[in-house]
Amino acid sequence: MNDLHIGPASAADLSDVLDFWKSAAEGTSISDDPAGVERLHRRDPDALLLARRGGELVGTVIAGFDGWRCHLYRLAVHPGYRRQGIATALLAAAEERFAGLGGRRGDAMVLDRNASAHRAWDAAGYRPQEEWTRWVKAIDGPTR
Repeated sequence: MNDLHIGPASAADLSDVLDFWKSAAEGTSISDDPAGVERLHRRDPDALLLARRGGELVGTVIAGFDGWRCHLYRLAVHPGYRRQGIATALLAAAEERFAGLGGRRGDAMVLDRNASAHRAWDAAGYRPQEEWTRWVKAIDGPTR
């Protein structure tokens, strides 16, 4: 794993990230478009973390902090690189970022149907919080 590099995405990476999510991420988000990731990058250029091995994009996580809570989104690892500790390394980098910002607890949005993701999150020490349900409303456009 010593050839794995994790760091924030640059503006030049954003198009590649969107392409990466099409093959490596489960499901789609209302913000999975150029405007969405550009807005994220402008607001918090360190939130989108990329894992690269030999220069190749192999994983992502969004580690967003709103000053109150730490939120994790789009943890995705290229199918050919799974089960090699990349997700664990991405989460460690996200948690390090949160600690540096004063964050106290991280939460993750994980699709109910994604059983392999449940195992990965569980292995990283995250647990479902049964008493909460996510409520959504699209502000502009359809809800996804």
